[in-house]
Amino acid sequence: MRIPINKQLILSRISEILKDVNKLSRFKEMDLSEFIQGENFAIAEHYLRRALEAVFDIGNHILSRLPEGRAYSYKEIAVKLGESGIVSREFAEKKLIKMAGYRNRLTHFYSEVTSEEMYYIISKDLDDFIEFINFVKVVLENPKKFNLKVV
Repeated sequence: MRIPINKQLILSRISEILKDVNKLSRFKEMDLSEFIQGENFAIAEHYLRRALEAVFDIGNHILSRLPEGRAYSYKEIAVKLGESGIVSREFAEKKLIKMAGYRNRLTHFYSEVTSEEMYYIISKDLDDFIEFINFVKVVLENPKKFNLKVV
């Protein structure tokens, strides 16, 4: 008997992502010169890291309910989500693997992260979080399609 997906856990992580993306969205209205002033970079880094952690918490939770779903790295979570059809292969390969890499960069190579790259990601890539959430909602609404159960 497989362990079901904990819907409340997933929904709480989705809520976290949406809150973080909302906080990050305000930086999209700034130009780079304004973004690099004061605490903007530190604040943005905080919310981006939290959103990325929530994405991979969700991914790992779902994968742990699938046979052969165990993943040992964030990039492996991304790949396996694509292989299992939880997200499209294209999204996994073009977006989610990069998100995993950036999560690792923020965590382990934080001193190398520049204001410019952070600003670029916030300006161009926040919709990737919404796309991920939409994939997860399909799983929650149609778990049998993925041979899963939700409680």
